[in-house]
Amino acid sequence: MRTETILLNPERNVSLTVYLQPVGGEYGRIERRPAALVIPGGGYHFCSDREAEPVALAYLKAGYQAFVLRYSLDAQAAWPHPLDDYEQAMGMIRDNAEEWHVAADRIAVIGFSAGGHLAACAATMSKNRPNAAILGYPVIDGVCARDYLPSAPDVIAHVDGNTCPCFVFATRTDNLVPVSNTIHMVNALCENDVAFESHIYSNGKHGLSTGDASIEGDVFSERYPRWVEDSLSWLADVLGGITPGGLTDPRFGAKINGNREEKLNLDCTIAHLMKSAPARKVLDEFLPGWDKGTPGAAAGVIRLRDGLTYRGLDAKTVADIEAALNAIDNPDSAARG
Repeated sequence: MRTETILLNPERNVSLTVYLQPVGGEYGRIERRPAALVIPGGGYHFCSDREAEPVALAYLKAGYQAFVLRYSLDAQAAWPHPLDDYEQAMGMIRDNAEEWHVAADRIAVIGFSAGGHLAACAATMSKNRPNAAILGYPVIDGVCARDYLPSAPDVIAHVDGNTCPCFVFATRTDNLVPVSNTIHMVNALCENDVAFESHIYSNGKHGLSTGDASIEGDVFSERYPRWVEDSLSWLADVLGGITPGGLTDPRFGAKINGNREEKLNLDCTIAHLMKSAPARKVLDEFLPGWDKGTPGAAAGVIRLRDGLTYRGLDAKTVADIEAALNAIDNPDSAARG
C-alpha cells in the first residue's frame, strides 16, 4: 500500500492523506477502485484522529482507495474555507483518478460530527459533488452548526434534487449533537426524493467513530458498529460493489423515482404527474378515470409504472404512455436546479 500526505494549503495547514492499494495482478480484474474521502469531526477546532485513519482503514479493507482530509480550523475555518478545502481535495482525487486507480464516478465522502456538517455541505452545495455521502452523528441544523462555527451554513436549506444519496447514522442518546439533526436531514432527503438509508441506534455517546474496542471503551448499543458494514452494502446498492472480477453495477441506483429527471416518465410518482396538466391529459387519453382509483396518500409514493402493472395494461399501451410522457419537460428536473 502506498501512503502519502499532500499539503493542500500551507497557510491554513490543510492536508490530504492518501492511502492507495494496487490493482491488477493478484487483485484480478480490478483496474479501478471506488474511493472514500474521510472528513473527521472536532467541532471545527481540531480533526479527530479517532475518526480519521481508523475509518480510512475500514474502507481500505473493503477494497476502496481511501483519503483523509484535514481541513481549516479555528480562526482559519471561517466559511467557506472548509468547503474550499473539500473542493480542492475532491478535485485532486478526480484529477489523479487514472494514476491513483480511482473510479471517479464512485467516490463517497464520509464525515463525522462537524466533519459530517462539511460532508453534508459537500453533498448539497459543492461544485464538485461526491457520488454518495455517509454522515455520522452529523451537525446539520444551522443553529447547532453555528454553535461550533458562527459562519457555518444550515445544511437543510440546501437539500434539493441534486443532493447525492446519503447514509445517515447517529445514536438516540448523543450527548453533544441532538439526534434531531439526523432526523431533520432524513426528512429533507425524503421531501426531495433523494435516496437514503438511516440508522438511529438506541444508546451511545457522541464520537464513537467505528465503535471498535480499540477506539472506544464506553458502553453503547452492540449494534452500533454495524454501520460500517451496512454503509458498504448500501454503497453497493447505489454505486455498485467491488469484486475480484471488477466493479459491479448498482443494485438499485441512486434515485428512488423519476420525479427529478429532465422529462416526465413512468417512474414518476402519480402525485407528481398529477401536478402537470400535459401529463394529466396523457393519462386521461389512455386511462379514463385513472385519477379516481388512487388514494391521495399513496399517490405520493406509487410510481406510475407500478400503477400500470397493477392494472395489467398491455405492453403497447404502456409504451405509448411512456413515449407521450417522455415528450413533456419536467418542471422539477434536478438539471434545472
